[in-house]
Amino acid sequence: MTLKNIFLKPVDRPIEGVIKADDEASLRLEIEEYVLTNEVEKRLEEFLDAYNNYEGANGVWVSGFFGSGKSHLLKMLALLLENREMDGASTLDLFLPKCSENEILRGDLKRAVSIPAKSILFNIDQKADVISKTQIDALLAVFVKVFDEMCGYYGKQGHIAQFERDLDGRGLYKQFKAEYESIAGRPWQKGREQALLEGPNIAKAYAAVTSGDPQSAAGILDKYRSEYRVSIEDFADNVNAYIEKQAKEGGHKEFRLNFFVDEVGQYIADNTKLMTNLQTIAESLATKCRGRAWIIVTAQEEMKNVVGEMGKQQGNDFSKIQARFNNRMKLSSADVAEVIQKRLLTKTEEGVNQLSDVYHAQTNNFKTLFDFADGSATYRNFRDRDHFIHSYPFVPYQFALFQSAIQNLSQHNAFEGKHSSVGERSMLGVFQQVAIHIGNHEVGQLATFDLMFEGIRSALKSQIQRAIIQAEKQLDNAFAIRLLKALFLVKYVKEFKPTVRNLCVLMLDAFDQDLPALRAKVEEA
Repeated sequence: MTLKNIFLKPVDRPIEGVIKADDEASLRLEIEEYVLTNEVEKRLEEFLDAYNNYEGANGVWVSGFFGSGKSHLLKMLALLLENREMDGASTLDLFLPKCSENEILRGDLKRAVSIPAKSILFNIDQKADVISKTQIDALLAVFVKVFDEMCGYYGKQGHIAQFERDLDGRGLYKQFKAEYESIAGRPWQKGREQALLEGPNIAKAYAAVTSGDPQSAAGILDKYRSEYRVSIEDFADNVNAYIEKQAKEGGHKEFRLNFFVDEVGQYIADNTKLMTNLQTIAESLATKCRGRAWIIVTAQEEMKNVVGEMGKQQGNDFSKIQARFNNRMKLSSADVAEVIQKRLLTKTEEGVNQLSDVYHAQTNNFKTLFDFADGSATYRNFRDRDHFIHSYPFVPYQFALFQSAIQNLSQHNAFEGKHSSVGERSMLGVFQQVAIHIGNHEVGQLATFDLMFEGIRSALKSQIQRAIIQAEKQLDNAFAIRLLKALFLVKYVKEFKPTVRNLCVLMLDAFDQDLPALRAKVEEA
């Protein structure tokens, strides 16, 4: 039997390796494919407890390395708290089966969803109009923009949004839009994009609805432009007013507006001012809205690392942001292994039976085959039969070692773009590529570590992989090229000692491999 036939779902089906915050094309599929790991389950319980019983901290900091599922989790939370309808089913109904055993989590989820809420989900780099982050209100401007857009105003130009908001506050906005359309012959949605050219028409419409003098209305938008200032306090006031209005209109005791911000860590990481800004925004929303506006952000790094890099002298300022973002959700490599096993490596019944036989035949050799010696870090081996069946054709050390490899390569600037979390680089995508690559091998063969290299190759800078490109042109020994790729991956992993014995473990491609022969091949290469 070949490897590709032991998997329950076709291993080459399109799996979206990277979840984009603003992509609404396949929401239902994303929810159905979402794997709720044990780790995330615990974190979710803590978060929902805080969300349902607000005690002063309205920020949530979700951290984890590339492709650990931060954006996916963020998106799930955004859809869940708003309880979006999708093809006739609510998010909650699609999500509840995932927490079948956990009654506490089910209860917390239902309670959180029963609070009417609106989610604003965005990727901060995408939404930022500001060319340079040196403008002090760069971060605030993004928040104001997405909030204005959600209210139906023109987010791209703050002063126009303010003009619309003022009209709305006086109850004249609808009338103004109708008036403008009849004068200009085009909808206001189009007209406001060309406000500079449309000045006279805007003035006429404004004068008509306010029964004012057309002369004095002439430069109305210019007045707004010259006086428009954006402050955190005003923003918090506007958010609070919106929440009050929604609660009143819907006849609810409570209503919440939650901001879900993807990739905030890398946006603010090297800029103290932006970090303080984020803290002040969270603080103002907490004081004005009293737990009815939450900010949930994702970052590559844990907060203490981002704060730590800020330099010692500012350390004190940031104890405040830690207090605001008191709810931490850290995603670890254990999660990733579990996600890969459940989404990619689930086996058919026949596959399980075959692998059972392999396990019983080989279980006594696992220690000799997969344990690293010579002072290398110890990596987890197969725990038991189930663990073996879930992980096969991968070996447990590969999940942790590959994650270390990516993190260390990233710290040594091996990737194009400092932090680009490209699809190929998410671990799920890499493991899927390897599984497809060895799909025609027979059961009993294993994925070798060098195969992971192809998964990240396209994201690597060319000068970093020059040696490998050279070798592929010059060397006739295919095994030596494969070994070189494995060495490249572990190059910066300090806890791994690349001795001949340890490299043999990385290159082991079957249980019944002739070990002395493999060792000779490694030495020669």
